Amino acid sequence: MIDDSNELLRQKLAELKLEHRDLDDVIDRLARSFPVDQMQLQRLKKRKLMLKDQIIRLESDLVPDIIA
Repeated sequence: MIDDSNELLRQKLAELKLEHRDLDDVIDRLARSFPVDQMQLQRLKKRKLMLKDQIIRLESDLVPDIIA
C-alpha cells in the first residue's frame, strides 16, 4: 500500500517537473518576443512558482522521517 502511494507521488512529481521545465521554455520564448506581453509573462511565472512549491512539497513527502 505504501509502495503504491509512493509510486503515485513519484509519477505526480515527474509530471510537475516536466510542466515546470516546459513553462521555463515558454517563459524564455515569451520574454524574447516583441512586444513582450507582461501580463502573460507574469501569470506564467506565478504558475511556475506554484509548481515549484508543489514539487518541494511532494519531494518532502517522499523523504522518510528520520527519528533523531
